Amino acid sequence: MIALGGGKGGVGKTFLASNLAAEFARLGLRSAAVDTDLEGANLHTWLGVARPAASLADFVAGRETDAAKLLLPTRYDRLELVAATHGHLASAHPSGARRVELLQGLRRLDRDVVVVDCGAGLHPAVIDYFLVGDDGVLVLHPEPTSLENAYAFLRAVFYRRMQLAMLNHQVQGRIAECMDQRNERGIRTPHDLLREVQAMDSDDARRFVATMRAMRPRIVVNEVSSAEDVRLGFAVRNVCRTYFGLEADYLGYLNRDDVVRRALREGRPVGDVAPQSDVAIYLRRIARKLADGMAARTGPAGEGR
Repeated sequence: MIALGGGKGGVGKTFLASNLAAEFARLGLRSAAVDTDLEGANLHTWLGVARPAASLADFVAGRETDAAKLLLPTRYDRLELVAATHGHLASAHPSGARRVELLQGLRRLDRDVVVVDCGAGLHPAVIDYFLVGDDGVLVLHPEPTSLENAYAFLRAVFYRRMQLAMLNHQVQGRIAECMDQRNERGIRTPHDLLREVQAMDSDDARRFVATMRAMRPRIVVNEVSSAEDVRLGFAVRNVCRTYFGLEADYLGYLNRDDVVRRALREGRPVGDVAPQSDVAIYLRRIARKLADGMAARTGPAGEGR
């Protein structure tokens, strides 16, 4: 399960989710692309599904209880879609209990890879959708607002992940306190928080460190147009290490290209519209890196299929 997030809307999460899912299908993997953005669903458009017959909104509203029944065919073999159209305007996010059921349902999908397109913002539902992934891909755009939101998103993911990993209720409460960046205890960084946890519970402190080491965000910079834009991925990777204590992977970048707009108009992946374009080539490289990582954990991509 691969989740794509980044905090800010418009950075290319849905573009990347649709195209990665298509690339995985080309590699022989049974793939599903899941749109969790009930406030601004677009994944179906990128995959050329004009009028989705079923939607995640049906699950949220209780009209459907089996996530597998939300899977819709696309024009591509081995690729299916869970759309997010027709959301309830007064309640775009599922309740906590319903969200747990949804995440469990996505985990049970009988597919080799599930690509989860997370919405924008820092709502707990968005963070939970991102955390459900075995791989979490942080999508950046080379502009200050994207970078600022990406750090806020990563911070929210970090603290939420730590809160879920801790067993001591007092430690969980302390983490909740420091989610307020102006908390009265003066906890400003993950390292400050670790010192607090070490003073409270040695077992949870060890669990904290182990959880930190297990977190490995993946970084993709979208719409680059200069060498400086390309270097942004390395800069964010360094921030992950020095501020959060996390080892991040810079998967690669995608250049700015008008072929992407053409692909959206046609509802087809870039690899179909312009397979020899730079952006299509870079997409294949990123998909291959992620597939190789999956293969290292579960066996060669497409094996036995």
